[in-house]
Amino acid sequence: MPDMIKKPLRELFLSSYKEFRQRLWNRLGSPHLADDALHETWLRIDGVGDGVVVKYPAAYLFRIALNVAEEQRRSQSRVMSLGEVDELYQVADELADPARIIIGETEIETFRQILDELPLRRREMFIAARLRDVPHTDIARRFGVSLRTVEKELKAGLQYCCERMGKHYIQRFGPRPETEASLKNDE
Repeated sequence: MPDMIKKPLRELFLSSYKEFRQRLWNRLGSPHLADDALHETWLRIDGVGDGVVVKYPAAYLFRIALNVAEEQRRSQSRVMSLGEVDELYQVADELADPARIIIGETEIETFRQILDELPLRRREMFIAARLRDVPHTDIARRFGVSLRTVEKELKAGLQYCCERMGKHYIQRFGPRPETEASLKNDE
């Protein structure tokens, strides 16, 4: 009976596909990201071991899809197209302007000072995640906290830094931010 867990998961996946897609779309902010994550989730159901006990199958499948989306986001954020590389070569001459160099160095120093204002744990988590590209799971393990706590600390650190530098904070992954239009529709 090698298919004891996979068959019910596949059936649930197929019967709840539209709901999963809508939830992912809302969470990720893109129908294309939702479709890609669900496609990969379907493929990963085959990798589920028969010894796995799944108490809440719908939540289990949704978590797989979210993990897939996060992995895809990370891998895509590190890849540049050839067009983007060409643009960087063309922009390089403009960036050599001495005034821009001084402005850039000033912004870096300001950012360092703002980082020093963060609480120690938040600053260390922020530096590990944003500057050293340490996976969030490794950060959670290092500090002995949950993954959710790491995410909250990073969000708070990023919001604080943006606010202090006079930059607008934009959340690029996760639930869509509330807008005036969506608030009016809810009324």
